[in-house]
Amino acid sequence: MHTRLIKIGEAAKILGSSPAQLRQWELTGELLPARKTQGGTRYYDVNTLLNRHSNPKITLCYARVSSHDQKADLERQQIMLETYCAAKGWQTETIKELGSGMNYRKKGLKKLLDKILNKQIERLVLTHKDRLLRFGAELIFSLCESQGIEIVIIHQGEYPRFEEELAQDVLEIITVFSARRDGNHSHKHKKLMDALADVISP
Repeated sequence: MHTRLIKIGEAAKILGSSPAQLRQWELTGELLPARKTQGGTRYYDVNTLLNRHSNPKITLCYARVSSHDQKADLERQQIMLETYCAAKGWQTETIKELGSGMNYRKKGLKKLLDKILNKQIERLVLTHKDRLLRFGAELIFSLCESQGIEIVIIHQGEYPRFEEELAQDVLEIITVFSARRDGNHSHKHKKLMDALADVISP
C-alpha cells in the first residue's frame, strides 16, 4: 500500500486536533510520527491517521480516592466500573487517580479533559458524582454534553466516605494557606494543625 506522509499541521486537521496535542501524544507514546527529521520536522502516515480517526470512540471510566490508605477503595471502584461496562458490552479505558477532590490539576483529570476536548470518548462512567471533583463536576458534565458525550453515574448518592474525605480536603486547603501565611514550622501553624486534626478525627 502506498504510504503518503504529511506534516504535523495537516495531520492535526485530519484528527480534528492541534499540533500541540500531537506533540503531546508523541511524548506519551499515544501517536508517533512516521518520520522525524534532524531539524525536528514531523511527518505522519495518512493511513495511520485515518484508521485512528475512524476507530470507534471508547467508554472512559474514571476512579478516584483522596489518600494512599484508600487504595483498596480505588481498586474496588475500578472493578465496579469495568464490570458494569463489560455487562453493557462497552469498550473501556480506565483512569485511576489518587488526589484530593479539590485539586483541579491532577494528571488523570487533565487526561480526561484532553480526551473530552478531542472528542475521543463516547461516554464517561463514574461510581459516584464526587469521584470526579468535590465541587465543579457540573462544569465538566456541561462540557461533555456540548461534545455529545454521555454521562453515566452508577450510584446517584454520595460516596460512602464523603464526610471523611471532605474533612481531609478542607484540612489540606487550610494547611496550605496557613503554611504560606505563618511558615511550615511556626508554632502557630503546628498548633492550628493539631487542633484541626482533633476536630476531624472520627
